[in-house]
Amino acid sequence: MSGHEYETGRLNLPFVGISTFGKRPYVADWSAIDADIAILGAPFDGGTQFRPGARFGPRSVREASTLFSFGHGGAYDHEDDVTYLGPDIRIVDIGDADIVHTDTAQSHANIAEGVRAILAAGALPVTIGGDHSVNIPCIDAFEGRGDIHILQIDAHLDFVDERHGVRTGHGNPMRRAAEKPYVTGLTQLGIRNVSSTARDGYEAARGMGSDILSVRQCRALGPEALAGRIPAGARVYLTLDIDGFCPSIAPGTGTPSHGGFLYYEVLELLQQVARRNEIVGIDLVEVAPAYDAGDSTSVLAAQVLLNLLGFIMHARRG
Repeated sequence: MSGHEYETGRLNLPFVGISTFGKRPYVADWSAIDADIAILGAPFDGGTQFRPGARFGPRSVREASTLFSFGHGGAYDHEDDVTYLGPDIRIVDIGDADIVHTDTAQSHANIAEGVRAILAAGALPVTIGGDHSVNIPCIDAFEGRGDIHILQIDAHLDFVDERHGVRTGHGNPMRRAAEKPYVTGLTQLGIRNVSSTARDGYEAARGMGSDILSVRQCRALGPEALAGRIPAGARVYLTLDIDGFCPSIAPGTGTPSHGGFLYYEVLELLQQVARRNEIVGIDLVEVAPAYDAGDSTSVLAAQVLLNLLGFIMHARRG
């Protein structure tokens, strides 16, 4: 925008106004989504097995995202010599799926309804959780929409089949995804150390088509070779658990695990994937702001998402 337009309009600084994602327009009517990208909040943490609080993740990540809403002309990256998310990229925030306390099935169904509405509008669905169980309805929403390959960034494998009758908690989503006939494979990155899945879970995951790499294995390969392990031409759904990052930079999560990724390791991987594959859906989960001194985890989540969305739209538009 020119200086004149700034002078005649609102400056609209990050700390002013309502905290939609990136201060983008709010669309309350899910039948009237008209955008390239739509943000959905999934404030459900009834699937967690340790510290709760991820229900406040969507609100916190939205607030943090206002930090990156300066200006109206997009974000110029001098390293790439590209202006990302310029004024031609239409992003809307459709608010939160309704959550019914203690009712996982209904809460998940409401999340799936939101993702389906975004897909029906031809937009890219970006869901902010919530615990990792919210991935289950996100993947459910892709039924009948072609094959997808799942890229998971996480400390934990999340491939538990069932424990005490629980099949839809935050330890189950990748198993539930692998069971879908339209999920053709999984690339599971960052899985490390003492985890929530026993050996049989790893064996089952590999038997169902998973490629599993730890943080150290990922570092040894580098971002280009890592992205190259995802099948060429695959339509990719990204599920990003914030505990995939090292808790030194992402302390605000329910199940932190040391030895995680640092910022650029993930960012460079995602940039490579966005160049090589079509990314058809995203969820970012497990931000729990009550444990997040200085809001660093929420800022990290917002920054990763906005950069990734810039990479995706730049790749799509050549």
